[in-house]
Amino acid sequence: MRILLADDHPVFRHGLRTLLTETPDLEVVGEATTGEDAVALSETLQPDLVLMDLRMPGTSGVDATRRIVHASPHVRVLVVTMFDEDASVFTAMRAGARGYVLKDAEKDDLLRAIRAVARGEAIFSPGVASRIVDFFAATRPAAPKQAFPTLSERERELLHLLAQGRSNAEIAGHLSLSHKTVANYVSTILSKLQVVDRAEAILRARQAGLGS
Repeated sequence: MRILLADDHPVFRHGLRTLLTETPDLEVVGEATTGEDAVALSETLQPDLVLMDLRMPGTSGVDATRRIVHASPHVRVLVVTMFDEDASVFTAMRAGARGYVLKDAEKDDLLRAIRAVARGEAIFSPGVASRIVDFFAATRPAAPKQAFPTLSERERELLHLLAQGRSNAEIAGHLSLSHKTVANYVSTILSKLQVVDRAEAILRARQAGLGS
């Protein structure tokens, strides 16, 4: 199995490379330290699997995952990260990741996850899996008509599209807006919602019933 590593932490990447190279049926064919590198190397090397960190300089692991899966549907992505909050999990899944494991997973569990995703299965760390089950089992309240009252109708429309997992480019095409205009709207929405990033805005929007 040909594997591409995408992680900007050299110590973790070295440990992961050592583990994989010592495993007879696995081969590390490349290493990326940014999301852009991961996309480019995936296109060039066409690995069977990408082990993707979420937080990297420049292009995020979520955006890189979306672009890789769109360009090469046969390339599977397994997220390996230290972040297990709901926003990260669900945005990664919507981007096309086939699994989500934490960096503190045992070696055997990580190898099991790699092989499972390579077979076409979906797999998650135990804690992440239980929260996914809880999320879908919970009754979701309907979104109140006045959810996010500080947002304009246009901003609510953009937030709804963000909650669907759409990229800025997709939103721009859908609403016939320029990329710069969409980026400005997104910045305004984050400011009005008082959230730190796009993922947190998406989580709050979905909790309010948007995006369905």
